[in-house]
Amino acid sequence: MRIVSGEFGGRPLKTLPGKTTRPTSDKVRGAMFNMIGPYFGGGRVLDLFAGSGGLAIEAVSRGMSQAVLVERDRGAQAIIQENIKMTKSEGQFQLLKMDAGQALLQLDQVFDLIFLDPPYAKEEIVAMIELIDQKGLLGPEVMIVCETEKSVQLPEEIGSVGIWKEKIYGISKVTVYVR
Repeated sequence: MRIVSGEFGGRPLKTLPGKTTRPTSDKVRGAMFNMIGPYFGGGRVLDLFAGSGGLAIEAVSRGMSQAVLVERDRGAQAIIQENIKMTKSEGQFQLLKMDAGQALLQLDQVFDLIFLDPPYAKEEIVAMIELIDQKGLLGPEVMIVCETEKSVQLPEEIGSVGIWKEKIYGISKVTVYVR
């Protein structure tokens, strides 16, 4: 795996061996960013189930200013820290070593881009978006990018956001919510 484009484009990303995390492939990540960007003029990104950190690092590589990555698995946390170090821009990243629910209770900043790729997709995505919305963490032009198995059907609307785009890439489905 590698960073697809932007400032860190072409640099390799480390991933956790085994099935603890499901890293988004380069192909799906590239297609996902073409769907939502592909480049940004600043902003803050939140990756709630960071895994290897690839999505948040790609977002910063493509112009986001700051990234908050949340990961509870210790092995994945170590991989994220190595991947952040590879960027040589460590100050743009913050790793919260905790469960996504705990992190949301602590966060008090507004985000412009949010990635949700939880292990148990539908129920967790709905609950997380509702909590994020209730806590006032959604920027005025926020995009929430959800990655699920292609069979998962997410609701048309969750809180103050609704589906803007939805695409299937192989076995994955990417659903983007906006206000």
